[in-house]
Amino acid sequence: MLDAVDAVLVRELQRDGRATFQALADRVGLSRTAVRARVQSLLETGVVRVVGIVHSAVVGAEAVGHVSITVAGPAREVAAAVAERPAVGFTALTAGPHDLVAQVRTRDDEALAAEVDHIRSVPGVEATEVFRTVTTVRDAHAVVRSLDRITLDDIDWRLLQELQRDGRAPYTRLADIIGLSQAATRARVVRLMRSGVIQVTGLADPLALGAAELGGFGLVVSGAVRRVAEAVAEQEGVRYLATGFGRYDIVGQAEASSRAELVEVLDAVRGIPGATVRESWHHLDVVKESYAVELPDKPPNGSPVV
Repeated sequence: MLDAVDAVLVRELQRDGRATFQALADRVGLSRTAVRARVQSLLETGVVRVVGIVHSAVVGAEAVGHVSITVAGPAREVAAAVAERPAVGFTALTAGPHDLVAQVRTRDDEALAAEVDHIRSVPGVEATEVFRTVTTVRDAHAVVRSLDRITLDDIDWRLLQELQRDGRAPYTRLADIIGLSQAATRARVVRLMRSGVIQVTGLADPLALGAAELGGFGLVVSGAVRRVAEAVAEQEGVRYLATGFGRYDIVGQAEASSRAELVEVLDAVRGIPGATVRESWHHLDVVKESYAVELPDKPPNGSPVV
């Protein structure tokens, strides 16, 4: 567990991954030097990773599928094979109705179907069920945000590539890479963030923040799905929620400090009018969690993004 100061620093980095050391120092009441040392330690020990998350519309990766997988034989080997696919952003071994779950993000439904077919072909996979996401209502690690109209050039694209690798890359290094001044580089990065093209945020180790238990749930709904989804998303402990089509009307993920608290989160969800928990599962081990996407060398046709 983190001490109080480190916990605040992690939360601030989740809010703004490029917050200056001085801004962080003002927030926690320590010197800039002390905060720099603490943040460096948090990064080096893997307590938090600061990454740039590119808006899905920018790269045309808006088809999202939640795949529940039944396995014959060792599930970890299958999970590792599934996680190798670049389109798979999340994979976890689970206890419940299925042996593991994965989230797949592709450009369209045809590509999504191809990815699911690849998962079905992995040795050991017996069966798959797919929930096709329509709307992401809540995502604690990638703010559901609007995207302004903006034209991206080759330099912007290179910045997106670098920020995906290291969200806190210094402006001096970014400027050297793209061949502009620090001031011009800073202006471009700020423009990309303010327009919604990229969000720079801290991805924290849940254990470090006291969230020792992770679980998922699938809901069926009576009445208006969006209304129920918004009510579920407001519940403490719900970190991801999406509406869509398939076995459920809504898929969600919850985190808690203990199993008893995780049960409380699910009970709170059950208490929402119109929501019925059809299935729930416990995440035994998160094999992969990544928000990076494969960016082409250049922006698509250099065209404006809306």
